[in-house]
Order: sequence, then C-alpha cells, then structure tokens
Amino acid sequence: MSMKSRYALVAVLAGGLLLAASAQAEDNAGKLSGNLALTSDYIFRGLSQGWGGPAIQGGVEYAGASGFVGGASGSSISDRSYPGGSMEIGLYASYGRPLGNDWSRRAGVYSYLYPVANLARAGLPSRSLTTVEANMALSWKILTVKYNHSLTDYFGADVEQGYRGDSKGSRYLQLDLDWPLADAWSLLLHAGHTHYTTRLLTPLAGGESSPDYSDVSAALSYQFAPNWSVIGGVTHADNAAFYGRAVNYHDASDVRNVGGTRGFGAVQVSF
Repeated sequence: MSMKSRYALVAVLAGGLLLAASAQAEDNAGKLSGNLALTSDYIFRGLSQGWGGPAIQGGVEYAGASGFVGGASGSSISDRSYPGGSMEIGLYASYGRPLGNDWSRRAGVYSYLYPVANLARAGLPSRSLTTVEANMALSWKILTVKYNHSLTDYFGADVEQGYRGDSKGSRYLQLDLDWPLADAWSLLLHAGHTHYTTRLLTPLAGGESSPDYSDVSAALSYQFAPNWSVIGGVTHADNAAFYGRAVNYHDASDVRNVGGTRGFGAVQVSF
C-alpha cells in the first residue's frame, strides 16, 4: 500500500469516526466502536483480494438505540486484482429490529469503493469496480442468514469485459454461525454462494464460462487480552476452472489460484 493510500485510508476512517460521533451526540444511548487488524490475506467471499499477500484493515461503526447502524471500513488490496488500486473502502448503513424469542431482522445497503482503480489502467475499456449491494438478514441466536443483491455491475463484470451482458442483480447468499465457546474462544463457521446474472461470451481455456461459485470457512477466535484477539482458520472456494488461474492484470505470466483452499490468520484490536 502506498503512503498516499495509507493517508487516504486514515482520512476515510477518521471521517467515518466524526460522522458516527455526530450521530452519537444526537443519541446518547448509541454505541461507537472501531477496530484495526493485520491479516495474512484479505479473503472476500472465499477469494483472495490481496494476491495472497497480507492486508491492513480497519473500521468504525455507530449503532443507535433505535436499530440504525452505520459505518465505514477500509482494507488494502492488490493492484494485480484491481488495476491501479491499493485500497477498498466500504460504506454501509442498515436498520434492524428484534422479532422476539431470540429472532431479529435487518436490512441495509453496502457500497464497495475502489479509489483510483479502473480497468483502463490495465489497457482495457474504462470501467469502475465500485459495487453497491442491498442486503437483508434474519438472525436466530448465534445463526444468521443473509441475502446480498447487487444494484450495480458486480465488481466490473459487463459486456466490455467479455461477458454476455451486465451483472446487475448478481447475488450472494450466506449463512454464518458465531458460537461462543469456553472462556475467550469462539467458533466461526460460514457458507456462501455467489450467483452472477451473466456468463463469459467466450469460455476459458478449460471450457468454463460461469463465474458462479460456493465458499465455506471455519475459524477459531481467541481474545487474549482486553480488546485484543487473534483468529485463525481455513477457507475454500470451488470452481477452480474459473478462479484457479487468475491472471495478473499487468503481467499475463503471473497466474494465481485466488480461490481453492487456504489458511488465514489475523490479529485485531477493538476500541
């Protein structure tokens, strides 16, 4: 991550903190929180966003007593996957209410922003990778099912990138379990499926044209000190025919499996 991008990340998180603080001033029952983390790889929905390298991440969030939640997050990424980019910024807001008997519901919007990143920086037709999703979630105790629906092209996939059509309406369905264990341990289980509304016009060398895939992960989290925790686990994404030989946008000889099975770890501080 460049020094300029680091400053931008800090500015975004600071801006989110100020917005949240302003909201908190209007609702004294609300809660302001944040976190910083160093992770071995930024894995998003089972796929590596850091080309297998480490990532710096952080975020701030305001949770109001009325059920409103808003926040900002940031993570370093690799320009091998996001031409010209080195940072992802997430902005989100949602509203949720309890349903009684340990049930709750929540609906919101999440925007994934990639400052500077554009496919034109790899010699392709200009295309922003910014993606906006609407989401709905239903939770019961430690279990949550969530549906995410893309309101824009899904991370730049459209006709200009070799697809049959645009990718608006692509969706991700996920199931997450956060199970507190003895003492400071927690078990984190996840399963998800990504469905694109489009396919490649010309299949890849292996004959695959569909970018659809499923992912699963299992991890253990341990709080070793107040506000400090470590996490370690394993994740797997299928459809190796599509994601097993991802090509660096800047160097066609640099090929990597961004899916498959991989271990990961992170250390995080919360405040």
